[in-house]
Amino acid sequence: MSEPVVLSIGTTHPWNVAGLGFDLRVAEAFGVRGLSVVAGVSAQDAKGLRAVFALPPDVVDAQLASIPMDEVDAIRVGALVGRASVEAVAKFLSAHDDLPAVVDPVFGTTLGGTLLDDDGVAAFGDALATLESVVLTPNIEEARRLLGGDAIDRDGLADAATALRGRGPRAVLLKGGHLSGDPVDAFASKDGVELFSDERIGRQMRGTGCTLAMALACELARGLALRDAVQAARSYVRSRIVSHLKFGGIQVAY
Repeated sequence: MSEPVVLSIGTTHPWNVAGLGFDLRVAEAFGVRGLSVVAGVSAQDAKGLRAVFALPPDVVDAQLASIPMDEVDAIRVGALVGRASVEAVAKFLSAHDDLPAVVDPVFGTTLGGTLLDDDGVAAFGDALATLESVVLTPNIEEARRLLGGDAIDRDGLADAATALRGRGPRAVLLKGGHLSGDPVDAFASKDGVELFSDERIGRQMRGTGCTLAMALACELARGLALRDAVQAARSYVRSRIVSHLKFGGIQVAY
């Protein structure tokens, strides 16, 4: 039996503590072959975002066209830069809607800095976050921007996840780790909404969102049912937070 394959579409990070390079590392840990399409290039370090550049849409399209899609078992979409990239990726996912696509709406960086502007966020909400093949994995601020409402608190997690799922995606895993207290996530699917809660691990950490999204894509590529894949990916992230990697003055969930 050949190894499962996950296609990661997103933006680079020079340190590979997030983005495409980080996805490939997670894929290797799962015994999955990782393919990658570069939609954007970023310059980041421990102080934050220095620069970001969107590749021209025809270059993104050419990369996507070069992928042997008959070999791909799941797709993972990370940070995109600009409306044109969002629309190109949405068109690509629509043409391959038989594959599960884990889409993480990365609009900015942990330390501040914009990866996707307001026009791009609007396109993301209209064209990408509504596709039936998509499992959406926003944090509470990303969910707020997609819904266009007020800040989301613990009591509003389930309603927010349900509202996002009502726009069309297969499922929504709304991450509540930025709320105070023990972390709780809301998982909305065709079966309703469910809350997952764990005891907080007391560390400031980079890479948790990337780890979760790619781990989920890997588990789906390996054939796990959606809810089981969500549970497995969440457990994997917690294990990576415990073991974590210290690099360049930051702690990384790997």
